[in-house]
Amino acid sequence: MNRKSVIWLLLPAFMGVLLFALFPIIQIIIPTFQTRYGFWGLYSTFLRNTYNWQIIGRTFFIAIVTIILVLILGLPISLWIARQKKSIKQILMILILFPMLTNAVVRNFAWIIILGRDGIVNKFLLNLHLINHPLSLLYTNLAIIIGSIYLFLPIMIITLTSNISELNLEVEEAAAVLGSTPLQTLFKIIIPQLTTGIFTGCILVFAGTMTAYTTPQILGGNRHLVMSTLIYQQAMTLGNWQKASVIALILIIISALSMWIMKKINYFLDRRPSRA
Repeated sequence: MNRKSVIWLLLPAFMGVLLFALFPIIQIIIPTFQTRYGFWGLYSTFLRNTYNWQIIGRTFFIAIVTIILVLILGLPISLWIARQKKSIKQILMILILFPMLTNAVVRNFAWIIILGRDGIVNKFLLNLHLINHPLSLLYTNLAIIIGSIYLFLPIMIITLTSNISELNLEVEEAAAVLGSTPLQTLFKIIIPQLTTGIFTGCILVFAGTMTAYTTPQILGGNRHLVMSTLIYQQAMTLGNWQKASVIALILIIISALSMWIMKKINYFLDRRPSRA
């Protein structure tokens, strides 16, 4: 196939990306510069506000904690699933994917029932006499993190399971013969080979958590805003579309820069031999 044919075949895909990905971003950027405050006026005003930095910090904190906890929970589950028979593995993967078929709003309202003052968790702790009064679990950062973990854990498990299935079991058997303990095998042999899969899962979870709206809105409320809910508040409640566009662009830049950094870290930590 000559170069000209390749270009013509790629042109529809390129136009689709341009139309549905780049054009909306351009539409977001343009109104933020059409103000009397100057070229960077709205951006500097937003970034000088300490409350906005608290929201950015909260968004980052929730995303990082979610990544860590999802990885800690997802890695052992993925290892166990990947080492099962093919038929059992298929059933387990269906069970992992099943919650994703349910609407996110329904799933988050289920957590309201679980984490509310009269919810399952508080009733359980009260019946065990571990607490004297109901805990305020709902509309907190903890509630958002729990909802985010539930939302993105299947993604991490699927990503890691596919990578673990490609590992050579003979390497682990050789390590065991040479006296390696299971923990040594995990940290010195298995995890270094899963660097790419781990970072891929982390990037997907990070991007999803940073931009998620439904979970922070339902479980965090207006007292614990993140950047996505702040965008909705400015646009739909206050009608300030210019400021909403500013926040959206800042969120895009932060997310893209963070994912680029994680990709670079993955490149330096990847111990797989080069195929070149």
